[in-house]
Amino acid sequence: MDVDDAVQSGQQKETTEKCGAAKGPRKSNEMRKVFIPRTRKSALKEQWMKIFTPVVEQLSLMIRYNVRQSQVEIKLTDATPDSTYLQKAADFVRAFALGFEVEDALALIRLDDLFIESFDVTDVKALKGDHLSRAIGRLAGKGGRTKFTVENTTKTRIVLQDSKIHIMGSYKYIQHAKRALSHLILGSPASKVYGNLRSVAANQNSQRM
Repeated sequence: MDVDDAVQSGQQKETTEKCGAAKGPRKSNEMRKVFIPRTRKSALKEQWMKIFTPVVEQLSLMIRYNVRQSQVEIKLTDATPDSTYLQKAADFVRAFALGFEVEDALALIRLDDLFIESFDVTDVKALKGDHLSRAIGRLAGKGGRTKFTVENTTKTRIVLQDSKIHIMGSYKYIQHAKRALSHLILGSPASKVYGNLRSVAANQNSQRM
């Protein structure tokens, strides 16, 4: 039995046992399906229990990986206390599929005011070839320093996937991060962007006081 089969059969069996899906009728046949891209399949196999456990134990949902269709399927069970948990779980798995770490994606289960916004570098400026590569490089920075600084200052998490950018955070902070990243794409020096971010952070701290 290969790893795919193990994920499908072994973990599916464990899902049924843990969430009690076999006991009594389910509230609904409603289901959410999240496609897992090829680039995230290995990570899914490695991190499956970290995904499986909160969905089943915290949200009381049923979850399985459909190998044939390359998608994670999530269902309500009779034990699910709130039907909105189904969307929370789907958002959590979708965040993982987009490239976020499981630990970061878990925040979508714990908190209600988090969102994910995605856009492309070319949405900001029409770039191709080396110009596009350099813009993507500016977003990451040397050793990932620029991305890390934007994340910490705006209280967001950012995934750079080729020319695609995914930002997770509250609506307000996503806008701050997106503005900073857009300036970098347009060619602003990282030092200037850092300065603008520090000013935004200082204004927010003064408003709280």
